[in-house]
Amino acid sequence: MIKLQKKILTVKNLKKYFTTQQGVVKAVDGVSFSMNIGDILGLVGESGSGKSTIAYTIMGIYTPTEGEILYKGDSYLNKGKRKISLKFKKEMQIVFQDPGSSLNPSQTIKEILELPLKVHNITKNKRERLKKVKEILEMVQLSQDYLYKYPNMIGGGEKQMISIARALAVNPSFILLDEPTSALDVSIQSKIIRMLMNLKKKLNLSYLFITHDLSLMRNVANYVAIMYLGKICEIAATEEFYNHSFHPYTQMLLSSIPVLSEEEERLKPKKIISQGEIPSPVNIPTGCGFHTRCSKKMDICEQEVPEMIEVGKGHFVCCHLFNQKFINIKT
Repeated sequence: MIKLQKKILTVKNLKKYFTTQQGVVKAVDGVSFSMNIGDILGLVGESGSGKSTIAYTIMGIYTPTEGEILYKGDSYLNKGKRKISLKFKKEMQIVFQDPGSSLNPSQTIKEILELPLKVHNITKNKRERLKKVKEILEMVQLSQDYLYKYPNMIGGGEKQMISIARALAVNPSFILLDEPTSALDVSIQSKIIRMLMNLKKKLNLSYLFITHDLSLMRNVANYVAIMYLGKICEIAATEEFYNHSFHPYTQMLLSSIPVLSEEEERLKPKKIISQGEIPSPVNIPTGCGFHTRCSKKMDICEQEVPEMIEVGKGHFVCCHLFNQKFINIKT
């Protein structure tokens, strides 16, 4: 009997616009995707692509302009809903890019980790809270010596471990990781990633991993999605994604990843040099947002926004090159 996979997160036609003095910024413009329980989805994009806006909207920090977000089939956030219940806040946690700015400098590590336990009534008294805090510290490989330290007394990697510990305190099922290692040096990055993978396996967690590092996602995620100017342009299972990328922007990014061996170089897409610069999100080009930089553009690319096309099982590309209305697919 085939075991059906259950969805943990579903995002439907999500839009988030901001009104500025320069005009309307379409930070996220019609994004849809879903994750199964136990998935690690790598959401990759350059600065300004909209990936962090998706993160903050999913977590309820921003209210959607349009669209709907469901957690385990329940709609917890949409255009008309401005508050998220404690039930969903407990189930879904976030680890921010800069741990220094997300930890209260006037609180000890013990106080920081106790707060979510109090808010969600995880423990009954001070004794239970202290025991739980010690257990959480052990989970992130930190000793009890950190209990009465303040954030400014520890390093960047240790601060991020405390941020992860705070997320784990309420026993979540889903954790959104917003560039959790980008502000750390390489040796600490590796340690944090190994710890996250071990925790994922031990606690059966699901991760939405937001990053600009495509090479990292190859060894971490089981699905990868690429964002450009507020839209997803390609999404696929990791092996399929790295071996058979289709969108010109994806191929451009993959061809620029540094490699260590001739075999890795052989597997990379042919080097693609983009034209021009990323357009302003206030003045997004008509049609496909990437057409101003794409060497394969057709006339239709300047006129119509491309649809998301399934080019293989679970492999979707948002590009006119693969729409049968305009051109035959050649793979």
